[in-house]
Parts: sequence; C-alpha cells; structure tokens
Amino acid sequence: MDKKYWVPALERAHSIIRMIAEEPNNLKLSDLCRRLDISKSSMFSLLKTMEALDWITRSSSDAYSLGMHYGLMGNAYFQQYDLINAFRKEAPTYMKLINESIQLARLEGSDTFYLAKEAAPSPVQMVSGPGTRIPAYATGLGKMLLSELAVTQLERMYPHDVLASLTSFTLRTKAELLSQLSKIRQQGYALDLQEGVMGFNCIAAPIYHPNGHLSAAVSYSIPLHHWEEKREEAMQAILSLSRKLSFALK
Repeated sequence: MDKKYWVPALERAHSIIRMIAEEPNNLKLSDLCRRLDISKSSMFSLLKTMEALDWITRSSSDAYSLGMHYGLMGNAYFQQYDLINAFRKEAPTYMKLINESIQLARLEGSDTFYLAKEAAPSPVQMVSGPGTRIPAYATGLGKMLLSELAVTQLERMYPHDVLASLTSFTLRTKAELLSQLSKIRQQGYALDLQEGVMGFNCIAAPIYHPNGHLSAAVSYSIPLHHWEEKREEAMQAILSLSRKLSFALK
C-alpha cells in the first residue's frame, strides 16, 4: 500500500488494540511499551485517548482489555449479515409481487454501497450488484440514507455547491439535495427518477435498527416503461418489506 497518507498514530493504536485483544487483562502500560517499542509518554497518551473512547478498559490491576466500543462494533458488523440473510429470505416474495429487482444497501462514506440484490427475470437490469458503489445523492437508496444525517454532516460531506452529474436528471446542486432530503424525512421514502441510471426509476424505504438508527435501505428499480403502472403498488410493497427487515434486526 502507498503510505503517502499513512497516519502513524493510527497504526500504533491498531497494534495496541490487536495486542490487548490477544491477551485481555494481562498487559499493562509497561508491557505494551516494551513489546511495541513505544515510549512511555506516547503510550500513556494513546491509552488515555482509547480509554476515553471506550476502545479499551483498565482493570484495578492496571491491565487492559477491549472496551464497550468493540462490543457495539462487533454486533454491528455481524448484524449486517443477519440483515442480508433476512433480505434473502424475504426479497424473493416481493420481487415476484412486482416482478422487478430489489436492492439492499447501506451508506459508506458518501456512497451507496450495495449489499445484496434480488434480480427479476428480465434481460434489462440496472448495474447494482453487491459491492457496487454509486454516489449517494444520485440514488433513491442513498438519498434515503442521507436523510438521517444532520445538515452539518451533509455540509462536510458535500463542501461544494455543485454535484457531479451521472445522468441529465442527477441533482445538480447541494441546495437541491438538501431540499429533497427534507421532503424524504417527511414522507418516509425516497425516489430516484433516472438520476443514477438512465431508463430506470427507483423507490427506496428505510430499515431501522431497534435503537432508532437508520441502518440500511431497500429499493425497487423499475424500468421507465413500467413506472407509472407499478409505482403505487411498488411503494406499498417496498414499505412493507422495509418494515419486515427492520423487525428482523430486533
């Protein structure tokens, strides 16, 4: 890997975490300093910061173990696979109901990251298989996921006023995006009208974790020539599927 943008402090923190994970409640500050060849002052600062972040916890004997943060992250990591399994179980019924493809995605940075797809038996398909990434502002799924973020987060994510176009229908400005996100929050679903791929409209609905966090989204992608006849039924179906998948996370 090119280390032009490498952050040494993160590398040291990573090494410390790995070592603590291998020997929980066994290593003290001096042990970590000796094994990793890190000065006592640097190690002290790293450990104090990681303690404050709940990455690690210190016992009464001053030995370290992993903190609550990794329990939460571990649950989140494995839960995405529970969600994919639930999607694979439920999505075929909903695909056959509308006879259109269904996608499952989460937000990764500023991109829609596709986790799974239930493809309809059609020769015309939108490119949206697992692992595909598309700018979030250009997809119904992405806009649904962006709608949970605070305006301050969105301003940091999109520092420029102009958005790059994927099609002639892609949102062109940050102001347009913020306006749409406000509407999406109120109505509880999101539309993509040929904004990501020409010839396809999408309707997306949210998947909520029991803690209220919007963790993923699911959508139908519908060829333009079927949109008007299927739109209302697809909207009800995708909202039903999103509720089932939200329940599956409990």
